Amino acid sequence: MPSPTEISVEQLSRIIGLPGAPTLIDVRPSDGDGSDIDRSLLPTARRMNSEIISNWAQNISGRRVVVYCRNGGNISQGTAAWLRQAGIVAETLAGGFDAWCKANQLQLSTNRLPVRDEAGRTTWVTRSRPKIVRIACPWLIRRFIDPTAIFLFVAPSEVASVAERFAATPFDTGHGIWNDRGDACTFDVMLEEFNLKTEPLSRLAAIIRGADTGEPDLTSQSGGLLAISLGYSRMFRDDVAQLEAMMPVYDALYRWCRDGTEETHG
Repeated sequence: MPSPTEISVEQLSRIIGLPGAPTLIDVRPSDGDGSDIDRSLLPTARRMNSEIISNWAQNISGRRVVVYCRNGGNISQGTAAWLRQAGIVAETLAGGFDAWCKANQLQLSTNRLPVRDEAGRTTWVTRSRPKIVRIACPWLIRRFIDPTAIFLFVAPSEVASVAERFAATPFDTGHGIWNDRGDACTFDVMLEEFNLKTEPLSRLAAIIRGADTGEPDLTSQSGGLLAISLGYSRMFRDDVAQLEAMMPVYDALYRWCRDGTEETHG
């Protein structure tokens, strides 16, 4: 039983990927040699240096935070205690990263993670007037990779220049690595490259692939997602507003893919 200031691996694994999930802070000291400690994180986690906590603590004020180190020991517990005295709701992960790995929980590969800006955000750019994948990929990024990510929707002819000027990573544009590969759509590619291929996310990917690639019969849900996506694209002129409005749609689809497929109506 975790203490009142701890959260168990099982408890945390159930809320990662959901709206309102806590901010995850990784305070494992880096070896600086390219070892596993530098290549994988818990999904959405941000690496922070506990030795300079006074420099960054104010940036997470107002959020619920879970801090983890390698084993749930003094580094994470001291960091969480410091945050609590600053008025931040902070817990530690019982057993730390080692316990997370032992339980075979999802680990985010950082090999393809874009460089963060001065505020700690990744910035992405894609074509304007999104329909399916250009909404689905931002949903995946916000829920499993970087909750603070910035998305720029621009004219197709301006993607390359905007990417260069604003240090943004293009996706689903034909530029860079984040594009369709054979039968796989960009969402599939992100699952593969970020090591996020869980059963629920793979099930969601099939729905998205069918809606996005002209195969609405690929899954029973693909045609419905296509219709909903086209409807939203007509409801909103502002692409960012459309993304924000559709986040709950993908939240609901993910929850169905995760633990609702056996339930029937009536």
